[in-house]
This record gives sequence, C-alpha cells and structure tokens, in this order.
Amino acid sequence: AALHAGQPLPAPRTPALADAWALYHAGDFAGAAQAGLHIGGTDGAALADQATAIYANYVAPDDEQRLGLLRQVGERAWARHQADPQDVQSLYWHAYALGRHAQAVSVARALAQGLGGRLKEALERIIELQPRHADAHFALGAFHAEVIDKVGELVARMTYDVRPERAIELFEQGLALHPASATGRVEYARALVALQGEAGLAQAQPLYESAAAIEPVDARQFLDREVALACMAD
Repeated sequence: AALHAGQPLPAPRTPALADAWALYHAGDFAGAAQAGLHIGGTDGAALADQATAIYANYVAPDDEQRLGLLRQVGERAWARHQADPQDVQSLYWHAYALGRHAQAVSVARALAQGLGGRLKEALERIIELQPRHADAHFALGAFHAEVIDKVGELVARMTYDVRPERAIELFEQGLALHPASATGRVEYARALVALQGEAGLAQAQPLYESAAAIEPVDARQFLDREVALACMAD
C-alpha cells in the first residue's frame, strides 16, 4: 500500500507480476518493462508503461530517447484505453506521457495544438473514476499552474477553465490522499513559483525541504528526493 499510495493498485495477482514490480521498485526500469510486456494483459501493460515513463522522465540520458519513450507509452496506453474506457491506469499513463512530452518540447506549443484540453479532460476523468488517485490530483494541479504561467490568468480562465485557486486545491487534496509523496511536494512547489513568481519561493522552499527529508521506500522516491535537492540548490 505504501509503494502504490499515489495511484492505488491491487496487490499483484501472480508471483511473476510481484517479481516484476520488485524490479521496478528496485530501480531496474528496463527489466520491469520487459517483464511487464512478457506478462501481458492489463496488469503487465500498466507496469511496462509505468516503468518506461518513469525511466524516460528521470533517467533517460538525452531528449531524443526521452521523447521517443514518452511517445511510445502515450500511444500504447491510449490504445488500451480505447479498448477499455474504464481502465484508469491506461488513461493515467497516456496523460502522464502527454504532459511530460509537452513539458519537454513546449507547453505553449502543446496548447496551440489543442493538447491542453485533451490532457485536462483525461486527468479529470481519472479523478472521476478513481477519486483517491493522488498522482492525478498532482498532475491536474500542475496543469492549471503551467497554463496560467504560459498564457496568463485571464486567458487561462476563459479558454481552459483553469484557476490558481483550483491548482492549490488539487495539490492539497493530493497531499491529503498521499501525505508522504515527494512527487506531490516537488510539483506543488513548482506550481507555487509558476503562479506567484518570486512571491511563491517562500512557500516553495519548505515543500522542497520536506520532499528531500522523506526517506525513500523505492527507486522513484529516491529520484524524487534528488530532484528536490537539486531544486533547493537552485
């Protein structure tokens, strides 16, 4: 339960799936992705998408590989979601890949291409289907903040129905669901700076500090702590 507090998942149903998740939590993202694809089905595919997306976001050595892997996850997850619209994991990893790809290329360009509405709709649908999905709350809060940062509060409100107060509310809800989330704290801190500029730094610093102080229980939390430490140094 602690390992999957950000996005509630059932316990692995087979020893093979449990072993594959153990690879993921130990940081062998490639091994976990390969094992997930070999296991197949909804459970194996969700693991493969998660391992690939997390590797792409945190570890990939260059932008070309990062973007290629995110496109792969996004397309694969979207195909699964179309086959089963109730599959929350497929929709979440599609949204995750779409959002990280937009951040890596250009949020402004992604908005101009109409991807903003698609991403917002996906994240809102995830929360509707699974209200305790803390990571979806964090992602939607970050979306509100980034859109406001790029186009301004008035245009963001009129065009995308995003609001600074809603961004804060989503982060607070996410942390209530998953208080030990380093990811949530880092994203919340970044959102405060995006929304408030220099005025947000005073609130952001304690969030970075608390994220860095969390004792990691797996490889991703370790990577989140490294991100928090780097942000503090900046």
